[in-house]
Amino acid sequence: MNSKIISNIVRFIVLIFLQVLLLNNINFAGYINPYLYVLFILLFPFTGNQSLFLFLAFFMGLSIDIFEDSGGINAAACLVAAFIRPYLLRFSFGISYDHQNINLAATPFGAKLSYVFLMVIIHHFVLFSLEMFSPTHIILILKKTLFSSIFTVILVFLSLTLFSKKYR
Repeated sequence: MNSKIISNIVRFIVLIFLQVLLLNNINFAGYINPYLYVLFILLFPFTGNQSLFLFLAFFMGLSIDIFEDSGGINAAACLVAAFIRPYLLRFSFGISYDHQNINLAATPFGAKLSYVFLMVIIHHFVLFSLEMFSPTHIILILKKTLFSSIFTVILVFLSLTLFSKKYR
């Protein structure tokens, strides 16, 4: 098997278990809960099979939903994030995405930050909107989205820094 396939399988499994066993038990001030499993959607190979990517994103969310007993909200949020990813890549990286030569480790910090932050905020907004499922709770949805997104983006960048190949 290709080493990229193996690393994606390992990333998939580790992120699910890390989310379910550790991160779901973190809840600061009632608004902040990190969702690091979004990292799989962020780091899936840009030139990979889109149908497979959509299936894997759905399956990742479904796996989290099974452990959390959350009725499919994570699966829906992951599927929306995976579907929107090409548009966010084009917005954040421009011509580099069109020519399929994006190297996330070598991109400027601003482009990387816009890609990660937009992806996380869209995922979280869909997740919390489906969780509350009421327009009367829009302020709470926006608070949870903003604060959880900030914490998740910090964890994503810490993970990217710690596990980047250039620091090994």
